[in-house]
Amino acid sequence: MRKAAVYLRGEFAGELTEISQNEYIFNYDNDYFENVNKPAISLTLPKSKKEYRSEYLFPFFFNMLSEGSNRIVQSRMLGIDENDHFGILLATAQHDVAGAVSVKPM
Repeated sequence: MRKAAVYLRGEFAGELTEISQNEYIFNYDNDYFENVNKPAISLTLPKSKKEYRSEYLFPFFFNMLSEGSNRIVQSRMLGIDENDHFGILLATAQHDVAGAVSVKPM
């Protein structure tokens, strides 16, 4: 099992957990959820107390990954299997991301 802290504009918003390659969970941090001024991290993951579950890495997080030859180069340089989506996310989505959400290993 691997876990990641999810941040929106540098503020802790929730946790993403890989139970296995076929089971993922995302849930909002309670303090973040309770603050009505804090937006959802994604339209596909609206703020909720419920735990989101998926059989694959949520598309919102999957879309943070590089594609094609960039992904192959990244995975080789990092020593990560190019099919290890969660591993690549943990290694590459910590800094200089294209959007407001970053993901850091826990």
